[in-house]
Amino acid sequence: MLAHAVYFTLRDASPAGVRALVAACHQHLSGHEGLLHYSAGTRDAGLARDVNDREFEVALITVFEDRAAHDRYQTHPRHLAFIAEQGPNFKQVRVFDAATASA
Repeated sequence: MLAHAVYFTLRDASPAGVRALVAACHQHLSGHEGLLHYSAGTRDAGLARDVNDREFEVALITVFEDRAAHDRYQTHPRHLAFIAEQGPNFKQVRVFDAATASA
């Protein structure tokens, strides 16, 4: 499996800007072939331990069945439409990809 986690810091971090990005994630990034897990949401403001990274507004967490499914997702028209539509509001995007296995 391949875990693909993306953390978005926004230019417009207002509640409306954050809601718009989460809605766009749901619209464009869910339901792709080979996607085993999809979730998108906001940073939990109540978690503020010293180890918590708080430099983002929206998190996207996906798990693909394999690298090939991830690679198809990256070039899929819905993914590219998401980037074109939402990209201007990205101040920073951090991507963490990891090969994973269930125990």
